[in-house]
Amino acid sequence: MRAYLATSIGVACTAVLVLPLSLPSGALAASSAAPPSGRDAGLWTGPRAHPGAAAVPGSTESVPLRPLGSTRAPGGVAEQGVVARDVRPFSLLGVVWDNADDELRGTVQVRTRAAGTHVWSDWQDVETHNQEHGADLGTQERDSGTVRGSTAPLWVGGSDGVELRVRATEEEDETGPARSLLPQGLRLELIDPGEEPDRQPDAPSDAQQGMESGAATGTPASLETGSSPASGTMTGELAGGATMSAEDMASSAANEGLAELGAAEIPALTKAAVEAQVAEAAAKPYAAPRPRIITRKGWGANESLREKRFGYTSTVKAAFVHHSATGNNYTCKQSPSVLRGIYRYHVKSSGWRDIGYNFAIDKCGNIYEGRAGGVAKPVLGAHTLGFNTNTTGIAVLGSYSGTNPPSAATTAVAKLTAWKLGLHGRNPRAKVTLTSGGSGKYGKGRRVSLNTISGHRDGFSTDCPGSRLYGKLGTVRASAARYQGR
Repeated sequence: MRAYLATSIGVACTAVLVLPLSLPSGALAASSAAPPSGRDAGLWTGPRAHPGAAAVPGSTESVPLRPLGSTRAPGGVAEQGVVARDVRPFSLLGVVWDNADDELRGTVQVRTRAAGTHVWSDWQDVETHNQEHGADLGTQERDSGTVRGSTAPLWVGGSDGVELRVRATEEEDETGPARSLLPQGLRLELIDPGEEPDRQPDAPSDAQQGMESGAATGTPASLETGSSPASGTMTGELAGGATMSAEDMASSAANEGLAELGAAEIPALTKAAVEAQVAEAAAKPYAAPRPRIITRKGWGANESLREKRFGYTSTVKAAFVHHSATGNNYTCKQSPSVLRGIYRYHVKSSGWRDIGYNFAIDKCGNIYEGRAGGVAKPVLGAHTLGFNTNTTGIAVLGSYSGTNPPSAATTAVAKLTAWKLGLHGRNPRAKVTLTSGGSGKYGKGRRVSLNTISGHRDGFSTDCPGSRLYGKLGTVRASAARYQGR
């Protein structure tokens, strides 16, 4: 069977195209762990069982927050949390609430217990992350009815105990200081990202970074698949007789021409090879080498979690740089787990259609494919509220408000932006004009002049990507321009 995908995207500047794939959804697989019971039950949102399905890694335990102490504000509780308790093993956490339009005005602090020990961490702050990420207002993704308010996720590593407190801020009015109200439906989300994928791509060598490939970058006109009438699940066949689910096939085929189906990485490509490709596509000059990119397959994305369609915008005019605010207590070997945790948190907890970022970069400089749809295509992300149209979002894993980003990470940002922006003829040191979809900082419809490589704070009132990473963006722009030969 063939599922046809449009080969060209012709939409207005502010329009979004969502392309359905004629592929039946694969069966949801069973979690290897049974749902919690008794006082630790919370709300279990792990994968549902399906007869004959293989185990799907990862799960989410959702624990409602309760009032703490007797502190109250007029009309509501000013402090909520979770008392110290045993929970199922998890590695990443965050707090969500019912209405995405509500703001959490307060502080969120958590401490966790390392799995299998009696050792508790110090109290850590969770970034409140108010309304600054996510799909633009008025879009299909934002109006889906599933989107919730959420803090930034925090990576804590393997843990099996947790304690949380959320405190509303005190605000002055004509009657004196008062506590603001907390949003309704606060819940603590405890994410188990699941086991590492079978094949973890090795760190790139200098030789790999300069390796040339003859692959083309064209958008696929169709997706070749085979079907299994008995099960109703469509699969694709790979070398050696291995098969892929319909969701894996669709995600992998979106990168057709860059890597083989099911590849864990897209290899680096020289500047000359990229220039030859963009010349064939009648693109503008100043192509840059393509850096090595670890695919969704490579970091173990469970494609059955996300929305089955791909969403595109018309072009890429700018790149927004973020930090994930998940903390710096991860090793680069754990980066795929961090990504799987963020992905599950964005989709299952926050209600987004997929992970919000188009790309992620770890502190060792490894580059990862983010939202599905093809790394060389203008995939519509949910990273910079008000400015997702015609942009790409890149998250550096970690928190960089008080910590300097490693040079490997900033170099990777420069290489990635040089290549991605070069595909659309954009100058990394130039300015572009974007139209705001309504960001809080800029009203809907306002035309804003921004750097082609901007920080998240340029489009929204936020600290992201952290002052230390933001301070490196001038160097990133200059380096990206050099990679393009400017």
